[in-house]
Parts: sequence; structure tokens; C-alpha cells
Amino acid sequence: MKNNLLVASLLVTSVMFAQEKELSKTQKDSIESLKEVIVTTDAIIGSKFKAKNKAGSTYFISPKELKTFNYDDVSRILRTVPGITIQEEDGFGLRPNIGMRGTSPNRSEKITLMEDGILIAPAPYAAPAAYYFPTVSRMQSFEILKGGSQIQYGPYTTGGAINMVSTQIPNRFSGRVIASIGSFNTKKTYVNIGDEHKNFGYVLEYNNRNSDGFKKIDNSSKSTGFQTNDYVAKFRINTDADAKVYQSLTAKVQYSEDLANETYLGLTDEDYAKNAYRRYVGSNEDFIDTEHRQIMLTHFIRPTKNFSITTKAYQNEFARNWYKLDALKLGSSKVSINNILTNPAKYNAEYQAVTGADNTIDNALLVKANNRKYEAKGIQTVGNYTFETGKAKHDIDFGIRYHEDYEDRFQWVDGYAIQNGVMNRTSTGTPGTDANRITKAEAIAAHVLYNLNIDRFTFTPGIRYEDIKLNSLNFGTNDINRVGTTLAKANNNINVWIPGMGILYKINDDYNLFTSVHKGFSPPGVSAGEDAENSLNTELGFRFHKNALKGEIIGYYNNFSNLQGSDSMSGGGAGTGDLFNAGAAIVKGIELLATYNIIDNLEKGFKLPVTVSYTLTDTELKNNFNSTIWGNVESGDEIPYIAKNQLAITTAFETEKFNFALSGKYVDAFRTEAGTGTIPANNRVASNFIIDFSAKYNLNEHISLMGNIINLLDKEYAVSRVPAGLRPGQPFGINFGIMAQL
Repeated sequence: MKNNLLVASLLVTSVMFAQEKELSKTQKDSIESLKEVIVTTDAIIGSKFKAKNKAGSTYFISPKELKTFNYDDVSRILRTVPGITIQEEDGFGLRPNIGMRGTSPNRSEKITLMEDGILIAPAPYAAPAAYYFPTVSRMQSFEILKGGSQIQYGPYTTGGAINMVSTQIPNRFSGRVIASIGSFNTKKTYVNIGDEHKNFGYVLEYNNRNSDGFKKIDNSSKSTGFQTNDYVAKFRINTDADAKVYQSLTAKVQYSEDLANETYLGLTDEDYAKNAYRRYVGSNEDFIDTEHRQIMLTHFIRPTKNFSITTKAYQNEFARNWYKLDALKLGSSKVSINNILTNPAKYNAEYQAVTGADNTIDNALLVKANNRKYEAKGIQTVGNYTFETGKAKHDIDFGIRYHEDYEDRFQWVDGYAIQNGVMNRTSTGTPGTDANRITKAEAIAAHVLYNLNIDRFTFTPGIRYEDIKLNSLNFGTNDINRVGTTLAKANNNINVWIPGMGILYKINDDYNLFTSVHKGFSPPGVSAGEDAENSLNTELGFRFHKNALKGEIIGYYNNFSNLQGSDSMSGGGAGTGDLFNAGAAIVKGIELLATYNIIDNLEKGFKLPVTVSYTLTDTELKNNFNSTIWGNVESGDEIPYIAKNQLAITTAFETEKFNFALSGKYVDAFRTEAGTGTIPANNRVASNFIIDFSAKYNLNEHISLMGNIINLLDKEYAVSRVPAGLRPGQPFGINFGIMAQL
């Protein structure tokens, strides 16, 4: 991992400009009335106003909301969005696990993740598990689509889609510097600078984040933290704004690197109860090292006032090696770390070894180098045409995308021994002798979405088409040069039509009703017998905005003809990556969001909004089968890792000089294996209620002091039992910072 502190110090020294100059009260009121519209080719929705007038469930997190807590953990940014399930892992949100409307949160592999309107998972078709996630500190807004509003954005249309809009080129010379320090020696630095001229604009960004971590490895002084760097440059050339045919060309280049001393090894129940922030000696050598590169070109043309075309060409490259303890072999057979921590009495010798209590023979601890490379590239074009006929307004959105991606696994295993409580390497594996295969995907996707507005009604029929070709080349562990002497091939092709329909009825300016129905789809894997995930999804919602109260309530029902699961190490499985067919299932629920402004004094500039969000998720599997991930499943069982009840409450006291905010999130207990009724203790992750706090004080229009507290009440809480054993959420952590702007 390269050290870029010199670059950072030069940028910090030379840039003390604001990205957003302090606005007059009149200007602020005007902007708020526009609901913080984000006009850009990178946005899907662009404003809260548009989100609340969609014929389908849609949520928009604005720049103002993101600045309230200044989170750099997407798990906390999304905590108030109804319908989203978050499974924490490392406590800092480095590799979040996000599910929507009952889909598995594991590695966010069942939702469509985008940055600036393009797919951002390392290999969204061939290997969708998202071990890479963009640096959220550089995001300007978040757009969340569920229900029928998401079918434009595949290939995953069951739960939903998330689009992250990165910092846009400013409309004047500006910049910003934010620096903070906090608990666990956590430091953050963010710098940007940008400008726009008549026919040219740019923005440059730098993000650095590092921490010593909040866990402690037995008999070791090694940090359990991380260090990350992220660089972004955007340049745009454009015609005159009043040109007969307006055009622009934007180039975006991004590079990031991440080194984290993170592990798959958790704790047994007994050890967790004694010290939740302990790490065993057997995890001492664990780390993940990653690099990500992105190049994106965006061409926008508006031939006429009511017709525009946006074309994006992109290439994402991601390389990572997660070097981590995988299993122990004290005799003739090896035992996975998940089995050891699930049943330490049965595997007592292995447990004593992994904790460093007993010495071992050479090569007893097997540390796998989960070395993989990914690439995703493609080109997509989206056109939009609007026109009116009489009282009817027409808005047609159509697009096509060609996409290729691959995952290259080239892995090996090193041997270690425990001697006097210390872990020592005793053998070095040969790259390619563990996993040695390439999985590729090629996909053509197209969509048409038609919005027809007549009087109080909006009709939104649409259809998506996916043509997917998957193939695998498994060279085997004896062919490290990939000559092909033992090459095993597999392939799978699928093409599918994904229809959807939404209807919005505007009762008046304060109330509207909407409903949608669409086909849910997730691509199959490449192995024989793996089927696509299919469901019929419906929703019915009511939105309201009367005086100081606004919000929405939505009920949904997803009927699966085939639900998918996956055998991954991150989910507690063997790590083959194969999908399995879980058959029929039902997921239904209620999503409630309401905001009430207790105080809204425009004259004095005081505000006190309170927001409540609630999610009820009810799941039911309809088939009997056996799974290494979900256990022995019987019809009527609940899907694992989905909390039935979630409740979030956020309030903020806002003035022109300062603001204070509190955010509390309750997550119900959930099971880690399929079942029903009372959750067995060894398959249970207990409920929790975690409160965060933030404060900001504007010294003047150029400099602000800010701070936040994570886990204000210092609650000790478990977040998961996978990949292996119990793991905790972040304990009490406080951060102080300063923001300079002009």
C-alpha cells in the first residue's frame, strides 16, 4: 500500500476554497423549495420531489442529509431507509452487506449497485459479490429504487437498486477541505477543488481514511485497522449553453487502494460474552489488500429541447487478495474455522490451536490467499424523449447496454504453526494450487419505460430484456501455467423479458396513491442445475404531505417461483461460489416513513424535524431441502439473516449557526439458519438499539467545527455469525473535525 501523505499535505496546503459558498436566507429558501435538485447525467432521480412522484417506491438521500452526520459508512447512511437490510461486518463499513425487501444481504450480491448510473460491483454478472464498495465520502447523493421503479436498472430486479452520485463539477471556482481525528486513532482527510468555465469544467478529489481498529489480537501488537486512499479526477468539455445542439463530454478517472487487517475469524459464544473485541492468535496474519481503477467517458447530446441522449463507456478493474485463516489440519482431515467456532467442544484440539493455547505441528493452520482479479467494461446509451398531445404528457426512456465482466481466481494456501502463542509460517504455497479458474460473462440489456400523465393519473409501463452468456474455465490445481491439459469448461446462456407496470394517482397536492407490479429476476450461475431467480412482485403505497407532516406507507408482496442462495465463505459456506435453488418462497412486508417538523421557524431560522422509519419483513420458504448455508430447511421456515422488525428515529435541531442531530436504529433479533418459532441460542443474533449523535458549529461562513459519536450509549452488540463465529459492531467512538470553505 503506497503512502500518499505528501500528496495530501500539498493539496491541503494549497486548497482552502469552498465547494458551497454560504447562501443568503432567500437563496436557501429557494433551493429548499426545489427539493435540492441534482441536475446531472449521473443521477437517476435527482431530487426528493421526483422521488415522491414516481409510480413505484423510490428514496432520495440529498447532499444536505449526507452532511448532517458526515458518515463514511454506507451502513449508517442507509439505516433510515425503509426496506433495506444491513449486515455489518468490520464495524467501519469497508465491505457492506446490503439486502432489500428480503434479498440476502451477503456481499450485496442480490441488488443492483451503481455509481453515476453504471454497474459498480467488480463483476456484476459473473461474480456479483461486492468486495469493492465506493468511498462514500465522495458521494453527493444516494438514490434507492424498489418495486416497479427499478426495472430500468438490472440485472437484479427482485429487491432493488442503489445509485450513488459522485461529486459533480461545480459551477464556479470552489473547493473544500475536511479533516478529522477520533477514537481508535481514526483519521480522515477529504480535499476537493473544481471550477467551471464557459466550455470547460473539472473537479479533483482526494480521500484518505485510516484507523488502528477497535479489536485486539491476543499476544500481538498488530493493528486491526485499515488505511485507504481514493483519488478522482473529472474533466468536461461542452458547447455553449445556448448552442442549437448542446453537447458535453466528461472524462472520469478514479483510483483507490485499501489495506485492512480484517479477518473472517470471529469468536465462540463463550469468548464473545467475556470480551467481544478480542481476536484469536490464529487471525494474526489476516489482511485484505485491494486496488480499484475506473475510467468512464460520458457523452451527452440534446438535439432538441425535448430529446436527449446520454452515452457512457466504462471500464472498472479490481484486484484483491484476502489472506486469511481458512481451516486447521491437525490430523488426516481439515476442519473449517466456521465448524470450529460453531462447535468448539467437538473440535477442541483445533479450538485450542486457533486461540494459541496449544502448540501445533507445522502446517496445522491453513491460511488461504484468496487472490482474485476482476474486470467489468461496457457501453450504454439512454435516450429520453418528452412531448405533449392535448392534456396528455409523454415521457419515454429507452436504453441499451453491452457489458462484459470476469473474475479470475488464482489462489494458494500457506501453512502456519502455533509455537508459544505465536503464529509462524512453516510453508509457502504455490499460486494457482488452490483455486485456478476464470468465470466470464457477456450481456446485452435493453429497456423501454413509458410515462404517460393524464390529468391526475400517471401510467408507467416498461420492459427490460437481458441476454446473458456465462462461461467458466477451470484449469485445476495442477495446471498453474494454464496450459489447459485438465481444463474443465461450463457455460450457461439465458435471455429473459422483465416487464413492469406502475400507476400513480394524484389525489391532490398533498396526497397520492401508487401501485406497481413487476417481474423479479437474478441471473443464474454458470454451473449445471443453477436456475435464475424469478418472482412476481407487487406493491401498494400511499404518500402524504400535509402542513408539517409528510411521509409514505407501502405494502409489498414478492412471490418467488425460485429463490436463489449461494455457497460463499462470507456467508459461512464452503466458498465454492455455486448457487443453489431454494424453490418457492414468499416475502411480504410494510415500509413506513414519516417526518414531522415540530419547529419550523423561517423567521428565526430554527428547525426541529423528527423522522421515523419502520420496516416489517415477513419471509417464508415453501420447500424442503438441505443447505450448507441455511441448514436443514422445512416448508414454512423463515429466510436467515432477515430481521423481522426494524425501526429508525432521527431528529435534528437546526439553526443558521449550529445543529445537533440524534439517530437511533433498532434491529430485531434474527436467525442465522432457516427455521421458525423461537430462535435457538446458537443460531441467534440478538436485537440491538444503537444511537448516534452529531454536531456542527459554524465559526463563520468559511470555517465549521463538527463532530459525531458512533454508538453514543456504548452498547455491546453482535452483528453476525458469519463468516465464522460472532462478531461485534463498533463500540463508542467519537470524532472531531474541521471544514474549511470559502
